[in-house]
Amino acid sequence: MTDNTEPKHDIEIPTGLDEVTGPAAFKARQAAEAAAQQDNGSSQDTPPEDVGLALIEKVKTLEAALVQSNDQLLRTVAEMENLRKRSVRERDDASRYAVSGFAKDILDVADNFRRALEAIPADLKADERIKPLVDGIEATERTLLKSFEMNGIKKIEPLDEAFNPNFHEVMFEAPVPGKAAGTIIQIIEVGYMLNDRLLRPARVGIAKGDGTGAPVHHIDTQA
Repeated sequence: MTDNTEPKHDIEIPTGLDEVTGPAAFKARQAAEAAAQQDNGSSQDTPPEDVGLALIEKVKTLEAALVQSNDQLLRTVAEMENLRKRSVRERDDASRYAVSGFAKDILDVADNFRRALEAIPADLKADERIKPLVDGIEATERTLLKSFEMNGIKKIEPLDEAFNPNFHEVMFEAPVPGKAAGTIIQIIEVGYMLNDRLLRPARVGIAKGDGTGAPVHHIDTQA
């Protein structure tokens, strides 16, 4: 006696195909069965522990890439911040010291005013015939120096101060009784500062020292 009962398969047939007949339905069933068998075979070929190790390695690789990306991002942000600060500093310097070239040229004018006043004998300064001229030169010098100060230019007049090579230039040395070595005894030409930058050093003469005065020890706090 022939058993016409069809063999059972643990294959999930797509919805609708079990009620459809004909060549198309037969081919669809065959494709579904083949895909299911392939999935079962691949899952049986790869042990679960190998799949877990592969996933762990992939996670480690992604974490390393993320760390590297974060490091590059932080470096880029730091470089951009440094660039911003440098740009701000350069802009401020350009604003504060833009007149330095012009100021150096105009210092000679101030020097000439001072030389003109010092060249007039004291007895002639009171002469009514030239007094207006003297007053005019002095007023012009005061106006010029006031303009200097308004633009951040200040005089360096270090008489009786300790010699500082950062701001003074020695023109001569001479022994002076009671003066310590290195003390400025004469200003030959005043110096100038533009804000906190040296525009021109003061040209000075200093005491050589005769052994009677204590030597000057200058501690530079502005270099």
